[in-house]
Amino acid sequence: MTNVANSSDKTPSFEMTWGSSTSSGYCSEEESDSEFEQFFTARTSFFPKTRKANDVVKKDEQVEWGKQELTTADIQQKVKEYNAQINSNLFMNMNKDGSYTGFIKVQFKLARPVSVPPPKKDGGRKSSGVRRRTSFYLPKDASKHLHISSRTSAREVIEALLKKFTVVDNPGKFALFERSERHDQVYVRKLSDDERPLRLRLCSGPNEKVLSFVLKENETGEVNWHAFSMPELKNFMRILQREEEEHIKQIVQRYTLARTKMREALAGSTPG
Repeated sequence: MTNVANSSDKTPSFEMTWGSSTSSGYCSEEESDSEFEQFFTARTSFFPKTRKANDVVKKDEQVEWGKQELTTADIQQKVKEYNAQINSNLFMNMNKDGSYTGFIKVQFKLARPVSVPPPKKDGGRKSSGVRRRTSFYLPKDASKHLHISSRTSAREVIEALLKKFTVVDNPGKFALFERSERHDQVYVRKLSDDERPLRLRLCSGPNEKVLSFVLKENETGEVNWHAFSMPELKNFMRILQREEEEHIKQIVQRYTLARTKMREALAGSTPG
């Protein structure tokens, strides 16, 4: 397996950029025979919002630059052109063996929480032998800059991101997508595990409207609920129950208001 590369060593380098959302709201604790989990949810709805009319998403849209055959000379020229277009220090660099390194930015668009281990020091209390971990929603529009090699695969990018932030979820729950905007439409395509994100970045240029990377849940048509632990499933049930209660409350309020207005209209009308 190809390792994620860095300009000085083999450890991936990251740059963290968080959105403005704060992590607050619903919190619950569950304990089972083997683990103890805390869930911090920062979302108002368990289900993703309905897409806007102009946010058209088409899957399996083939991008031609991913098929380009490049010679070493072609790569050198593209690296030169790429570096000339950026206004930061996130340059690409050629290696003697014909490979190259550079940065990609990955946006997080996760609809479900991720799990991380708890702090090693638990307030000075002795461990009870119960395995603990914490689950929470990442802030909206969180993003990371990752330094990788042209040989780094999409699957390795996912694994590196999860390892960096100590996410203990199975990497198979996630997938890397490419997002592009063309002709006032948004196109999203899931990358295969062996595709090379940095190659796509080089061939498309630094403009993120032309190409950007998004980490999302690995959707297979239906959610694989068996991949989640019992405390996670119980937490989802609580969220669904809260949404159902809120929806019922809104419906009752709407009909109560309509009934009141009709009664006022009837009281104010005179028999014809």
